[in-house]
Amino acid sequence: MKPRNRAQFNLRARLAMVAGALGLCSLALVGRAVDLQLIDNDFYQKQGNARFLRDIEIPVSRGMITDRNGEPLAVSSPVESVWADPQELLKNPARLPELAKALGVPSDYLTRKVSQRAGKEFMWLKRRISPVAAKKIIALGIPGVASQREFRRFYPQGEAMAHVLGFTDIDDHGQEGLELAFDEWLRGTPGSKRVIRDNRGQFVENVDLIKPAQPGKDLTLTIDRRIQYLAYRELKNALLESGASSGSVVVLDIATGEVLAMANLPSYNPNAVEVGNRDTHRNRAVTDVIEPGSTMKPLTVAAALEAGVITPRTIFDTNPGWIPNGRYRTTDMHNYGVLDTTGVIRKSSNVGAAKIAARLPNQTFYDFLRKFGYGQSTQSGFPGEVPGLFPPPAKWYGTTKQTMSYGYGISATPIQIAQAYAALANGGKLRAPTFVKGQDNEAREVLDPAIAHEVMKMMQTVTEPGGTAKQAAILGYHVAGKTGTSRKASGGGYSRRYVAFFAGVVPVDNPRFSMAVVVNDPEPGLTGYTGGAVSAPVFHNVMEGALRLMDVPPDDIETWLAAQSAAEAKRNGGKPAVARAPAAAADEEAAPVLLPAQGALR
Repeated sequence: MKPRNRAQFNLRARLAMVAGALGLCSLALVGRAVDLQLIDNDFYQKQGNARFLRDIEIPVSRGMITDRNGEPLAVSSPVESVWADPQELLKNPARLPELAKALGVPSDYLTRKVSQRAGKEFMWLKRRISPVAAKKIIALGIPGVASQREFRRFYPQGEAMAHVLGFTDIDDHGQEGLELAFDEWLRGTPGSKRVIRDNRGQFVENVDLIKPAQPGKDLTLTIDRRIQYLAYRELKNALLESGASSGSVVVLDIATGEVLAMANLPSYNPNAVEVGNRDTHRNRAVTDVIEPGSTMKPLTVAAALEAGVITPRTIFDTNPGWIPNGRYRTTDMHNYGVLDTTGVIRKSSNVGAAKIAARLPNQTFYDFLRKFGYGQSTQSGFPGEVPGLFPPPAKWYGTTKQTMSYGYGISATPIQIAQAYAALANGGKLRAPTFVKGQDNEAREVLDPAIAHEVMKMMQTVTEPGGTAKQAAILGYHVAGKTGTSRKASGGGYSRRYVAFFAGVVPVDNPRFSMAVVVNDPEPGLTGYTGGAVSAPVFHNVMEGALRLMDVPPDDIETWLAAQSAAEAKRNGGKPAVARAPAAAADEEAAPVLLPAQGALR
């Protein structure tokens, strides 16, 4: 009996000890739980949040770019970008082939890409696709795969507006053109929000708005998309007909300095910048310098008139059609004999221009051209704009001024040429070109208004019978302009490759538009290679359309009436008829006169 009682006693004691120990453990666990859940829970709360809470960016749409009339030129469309958590994907390797098929990529490529990012929690799978396509991928229910809203830039005008607008990269940041120049204004500020993510990586609940998004601001340009399209179309036609390699057109509003059009070829599609040649992205109108050729002659004349060394009636003997130019000669296409100042411009006499410049002190000539913007930026603010090349007199040698008088030894951009001609037409007031509507660009006087008007009248003779640019004439309007043809520098000399120019203003009596046309490498055997044959028709076609679009009243009613009467008489079998004056621009035009391909530079 004794052994049994001792065993019974020992069992009860042991049970009590075990129960007490378990009670103490339970109490410790409850205490620890209370401590972790209520008292000292910061650390574990952070750990839990790190696994289920995420701060994500709220994307914002880029501001819209419109033309001067409110027509959209660049808009942002919502798209989806698919991303994944590589760690979650690697837990389900059997789903990778299915995901690769949905993404349209090889399975081994996706597997390798995910494996390389095994230590990451985020990777892009496919960016900027349609919401419908993204929804199909997400619908597969693959753990760790999700999508995010983004925006993609779209350019309705395509190639015609590419060099003005530029484009954005995959992150919607401006890369070139006005997209780059006004990137901060357009892109806005993304917001931020806190969300809860489930074990599949899907966002299931918005917790808090950390920072509200601020959408980008809209931008209204000075560009008129109708004139821009005209410029692009006519330049393209000129390049096809002349076999030229490239070209540029710039159209300015004379009174305000606003850029109404700027077209370049070859161009590119800003909606697909990843294809094609990157060299086509260059905006030649502001980045490429050329020797301006005879477009410089009106400025040479203006400088001499301002200095008082000539008058509009001063006579110049250009016989026998050339003068010495160091080891070479300055030559004219023909021997024009005796010319007055107007005749020098009308006939585009290199000899006459050289004789005018010879009367000017070097510093006077240099200072005058600098006032008109040569050798310095136009201050348009366009990215990549170059100032051109215009060395100071200290770097000139014996014949430098002589060659500069007709556009050699100095380099300028097409926009600089258009700006200089706009200043002549604006009564000698120079304005910086501007691309943003309403932007302040105060004018500064660079030439006496009376002298500017005299030069304009001289330039008008260039587009009239006996001038070098009759193809630039527009029925019903007085047109002032100047042709130019220069050889391209090559190997320390000049090659047989040419640049054809025309710069002009219309109408003369109430100037509205200044335009510069530059065509590179025209084939002499096609339409010719001179500015009058290649570039002047582009000016005519673009300006005729622009005058009609902008309802600019004609300033040469007499010529228009005469042409209308002659056309009506021809239809009536020779009987005279009375023509009615046009309200704005004529619908008919005089038959263009084609200039033969010539060997002289004019």
